[in-house]
Amino acid sequence: MSQAEWTAVDDYLVDALLEADPVLDAALADSDAAGLPQIAVAPNQGKLLMLLAQACGARRILEIGTLGGYSTIWLARALPADGRLVSLEYDPKHAEVARKNLARAGFADRAEVRVGRGVDLLPQVEGPIDFTFIDADKASNPDYFSGALGLSRPGSLIVVDNVVRGGAVTDPNGDANVQGIRRMNAMIAAEPRVSATAVQTVGSKGWDGFCLIRVVS
Repeated sequence: MSQAEWTAVDDYLVDALLEADPVLDAALADSDAAGLPQIAVAPNQGKLLMLLAQACGARRILEIGTLGGYSTIWLARALPADGRLVSLEYDPKHAEVARKNLARAGFADRAEVRVGRGVDLLPQVEGPIDFTFIDADKASNPDYFSGALGLSRPGSLIVVDNVVRGGAVTDPNGDANVQGIRRMNAMIAAEPRVSATAVQTVGSKGWDGFCLIRVVS
């Protein structure tokens, strides 16, 4: 199948199962207008994040990599009224766009965007965290996973995006992003406190995949 066919299937599934969403459409439009890279999760992937966070009863959510706040809005929708979301973003411009998008979506009271290097900001996050979404620089994935695990409790979920990278993850001599993913996978496999799997996907975002990790102890 071709990229056009993958995208057509995603478009069909979104049209069939997701309602029209002016708030999310506006978040993407503002991100584009600000010149942010068009690498936000697809709508069906955003909905999956929301459903996973709801399924584990998340009251405190951590996101590493905010971009324009598109996935952040999906995650915030999973929270109860007294829930809390902290999103870590390296780029101040991205954070500014995300804050405006979150405010328009009605989540300024429960979703906070902190600016800085994720590895520097993680020690300042208060746990326990019920659900973590990791979608930042892949070379730092081992540090992000370690930090997220340290903030988690038994039953928490951790989702790591972009772990297939068009199949490049199979290359032991791959670039820094691939090396970060492979080191993280080795850490996960050796970590007795978690149970995990990874799923490769195709769609409007191309050929990639995600890792789903459940903290068991």
